[in-house]
Amino acid sequence: MTVNVLDVLPEVATMRAQDASVESIYGGEGRSLSAAARRRRQQENAAYQRHLVEAAQLYAQVINGNRRAALDFQEAMTTSDFQLLFGDVLDRQILAHYQSMPVQWDSVARRGRVRDFRSVKRYTLDGGEAILDEVKQQGEYKAAKLTDGKYEYAVTKRGRRIPLSWETLINDDLDAFADIPRRLGNAARRSEERFWTTLYATATGPASAFFNAGNRNLIAQATYASLPDNPDLAVDGLQYAFEVLGRQVDTDGAPIYVEGAVLVVPPALEVPARNILNATEIVTAAGSSGSASDAGRTDQLRVANWMANRTRLVVNPWLPIVDTTTGNTAWYLFANPGVAPAMEMGFLIGHESPELFQKTPNAVRVGGGPIDPTDGDFETDSVEWKLRHVWGGTLMDPKSAVASKGTNSA
Repeated sequence: MTVNVLDVLPEVATMRAQDASVESIYGGEGRSLSAAARRRRQQENAAYQRHLVEAAQLYAQVINGNRRAALDFQEAMTTSDFQLLFGDVLDRQILAHYQSMPVQWDSVARRGRVRDFRSVKRYTLDGGEAILDEVKQQGEYKAAKLTDGKYEYAVTKRGRRIPLSWETLINDDLDAFADIPRRLGNAARRSEERFWTTLYATATGPASAFFNAGNRNLIAQATYASLPDNPDLAVDGLQYAFEVLGRQVDTDGAPIYVEGAVLVVPPALEVPARNILNATEIVTAAGSSGSASDAGRTDQLRVANWMANRTRLVVNPWLPIVDTTTGNTAWYLFANPGVAPAMEMGFLIGHESPELFQKTPNAVRVGGGPIDPTDGDFETDSVEWKLRHVWGGTLMDPKSAVASKGTNSA
């Protein structure tokens, strides 16, 4: 019977096999577990797959408290082949936890790939799409004016070390291994989500350099005289946001077509947001413009909730943590990033997922013989892991986003 390694451990089952990798974590100064070329060769190797299943099964027995399995595990760790296999088991679990946490930033930001740590530039062209001019007989064709924009950012390296003492490993019968992938995987995903939030939110509210009257993407009277100042999240407030997004034009004064949008709110606004988007009808005054002249009208319109079909909801729990002033009231509407991205998150090519390393033991056993990596280093018997993750990002086109502080004031 063929056994799939992804069925052995529940925490591994959420990943695709091609996302896992195997590389020695005990050679040199610590080796990455994410070498793509070797991964492809190993995935095609039936014998390797079979041995990987056996290593994962043995590890699962150790975690479940099987003392005999723990002794077999300690003995097996003195062989180089098993060290490689166990490194792959740990790496698969880290990627499983990394991928199982909710991913929200890619609903709003475009995903980019960069080659190195130098600053990368993203260029845009605006203009040239205006209505064509009529050309008289033997008349000259008018030249279009193009406006170029440039956005720049660099990826940076982030990571963390987790040391465990030799005593901890012995006392826990290697249970300590079970918690390392979860903690490091969660740390990587949380770090991405917080970074994405800090691009468009600050401690005092929506990023003022991006959301302002000059960019015409803040719901306020300074943007359009007919608008209220920073309305709270309600049916009319969301309608104002669509109005602001729909009134954006390019440098030629031509409209920008936005078919879908993403509503980003803090947890405090999840209930009103879901109430708005899950409603089947919208009841509004007959004038339907939301202006003060409609406030006292008794005749009403009942319309299908058109906003539900055009809006995707994202609840971002990092907003009140990053924005300590309006984090519970501010809300945002972003254009579909696949069409008009307001920001980009970039990852280093070849290192686009978290990478796990283990520190190489620096001790030599008297009399010779292989060293168990869980014996730790020479000085302190410490066993140490490291997670490395590389990314960066930047805000891009302000015409693709709208914000309100939700304070009903300037």
